[in-house]
Amino acid sequence: MSSKLEELQALLAPVVEALGYQCWGIEFLSQGRHSLLRIYIDHANGILVEDCEKVSRQLSGVLDVEDPVSSEYTLEVSSPGMDRPLFTIEQFAAHAGEQVKIKLRSPFDGRRNFQGLLRGVEEQDVVVLVDDHEYLLPIDSIDKANIVPSFD
Repeated sequence: MSSKLEELQALLAPVVEALGYQCWGIEFLSQGRHSLLRIYIDHANGILVEDCEKVSRQLSGVLDVEDPVSSEYTLEVSSPGMDRPLFTIEQFAAHAGEQVKIKLRSPFDGRRNFQGLLRGVEEQDVVVLVDDHEYLLPIDSIDKANIVPSFD
């Protein structure tokens, strides 16, 4: 996790949790003058639009005061959804047995994209089975990972 993300996590997660939600993860997509700060929130009862609005109002106040992002940005508060992004080693472990899509920051075995069965974790590696081949992908090398929803 980059230092900017760690700073945002340390600042915003306690606010989200004080409101009774889980801070599932944070994405900061720097796009020149128009960046996007996306906060994923979760709750045992699910997330409604009203929950996102409530958290967004609180976070906006904190962000205005603390001003951790120097450029212009859009704040977006969202539920993780069916294609739930995975951020932490604990989240990968909890979703073992699911289909996942993983994109790495740099190539591993000549590829950056992996889609397959999430087997679990071994220390700081994510274990994924792709076409009968098991890959151990270091969590620090993962740029983006999502659950692939199944509709049975």
